[in-house]
Amino acid sequence: MKRFENKNVLVTGAGSGIGFGICRHFASEGAIVALNDKNEVLAKEAATKINNEIGEQRVFPYACDIANVEEVRKMVKEFASTHKGLHVLIANAGITNYGAFLTYTPEAFDTLTSVNMRGSYFSAQAAALAMIEYKIPGRIILMSSVTGVQAHINLSAYGMTKAALRLMARGLALELGPYGITVNAIGAGATITERTLTDDPNYEKNWNSVAPNGRTGYVEDVANTALFLASTEARHITGDTIMVDGGWTIYSPVPQNHPTADNK
Repeated sequence: MKRFENKNVLVTGAGSGIGFGICRHFASEGAIVALNDKNEVLAKEAATKINNEIGEQRVFPYACDIANVEEVRKMVKEFASTHKGLHVLIANAGITNYGAFLTYTPEAFDTLTSVNMRGSYFSAQAAALAMIEYKIPGRIILMSSVTGVQAHINLSAYGMTKAALRLMARGLALELGPYGITVNAIGAGATITERTLTDDPNYEKNWNSVAPNGRTGYVEDVANTALFLASTEARHITGDTIMVDGGWTIYSPVPQNHPTADNK
């Protein structure tokens, strides 16, 4: 029997990148997976790709904007009622917008926080309510970042949202502990995805040069951490943030050839 057979898992922001990889790993381990993305076409394509790979229909696309609380509540309720419960939420959806503090706009700030903070908070709330309704001692996993631990130029606002998710994990863990629900966060470091390679074609080489373990993260590094935190083996871990960064936050250097983010 696979590790997540008969478990229902919802992953937000999963049309590509880390979220897609997490969906793929859970589906391969036997879970029924709700793959969420704001882009309906991308969500359907991603779900179809994983289902074709594993040879079963285990992944179901759900298109909704995580910043829209009513849409999130509807999605969680529909998935949980269709599959008789919700066991795991991976609140992966998030956006990055670079900007220097002195010129950062209220519009950019509101867009960023509405997804990264409000979206994660109310996704977790909807998931927790579903877990409680179905009497499931579930797992909620938030997606933080190394930028929530160490400052990074032109990412002050983004880093604030990721630091907030670390504290959110602690606060929610305290309130949801009596229901048997654990809440943790993953502090992802430099990770090779389609987006990071588009931003910097030399991404892997650049970040290899400054990682204490000499390698850049892969999507599976984050996905495997999510699998662990969602498993019974992690039942006594809650309110914590696991850094998946190859040790980068030990001293946090930036690659010499890292492209400037000033004009992004």
